Amino acid sequence: MNTQELQALRETHRRWLAKLKILDRPWLILGSAPNPTLPTDIVAHCARMDVNNAGKTANMLGLPAADLTFRKRKKSWEEHPDVRTRGLLWLHTRPLWVMRLKLLMKPSVRYRSLMRATKEEREAIVDHVCGGMPTDIGETGHVTNGVAALCYALFMGVPSATLAGFSLTVMGHSYNEKGSTRRQIDEDAYVLSKLRERPEVFTTEEGLSASIGIRHVARLEDILQASRNVRTS
Repeated sequence: MNTQELQALRETHRRWLAKLKILDRPWLILGSAPNPTLPTDIVAHCARMDVNNAGKTANMLGLPAADLTFRKRKKSWEEHPDVRTRGLLWLHTRPLWVMRLKLLMKPSVRYRSLMRATKEEREAIVDHVCGGMPTDIGETGHVTNGVAALCYALFMGVPSATLAGFSLTVMGHSYNEKGSTRRQIDEDAYVLSKLRERPEVFTTEEGLSASIGIRHVARLEDILQASRNVRTS
């Protein structure tokens, strides 16, 4: 995608996010690593984005519906049929009206507003935010949807993005007991290392902070204070 196409994509999605009233709020991005760290005050203050099936974990924890869900096309709906979200950003190739028809066949999926992004657009956003992925990094050359969600948040210009339920070292998922091997670790590590110095990027996970160097936060005041420091510097 060229610069003009990226700018048009950004403006379209920013208008959608503004209608959801989350564009000017700090975001909490919930991934699927086991035992996510979710400080109560951060959860209450931030707009929550669930990645793929992380909403199943949110449901299990008694959290309210997500403000935004960032979902891959091929992710199984059977594993998490009870999606609850205000905005659904579905990585898909079909027009929105076809996507809505598909969702009509999933009565347990509850959403208010739908937006599409293609795989090409996802990759273009990641490349733009991190400066490009070298061809010799990892086996696939693509990050996971969780790291892509972080790049999306930064591309959209949200005040801050805090990662919870993210890990480069712990295997498995929070919403099942399969203990699946985590893939694309090298790709994720590369992009996260490019973003770790950004002042609006945080994590609630001590393990992720230790392994990659993203600033750790344990309470809302940590995020707010860091934001104040940036504005006054």
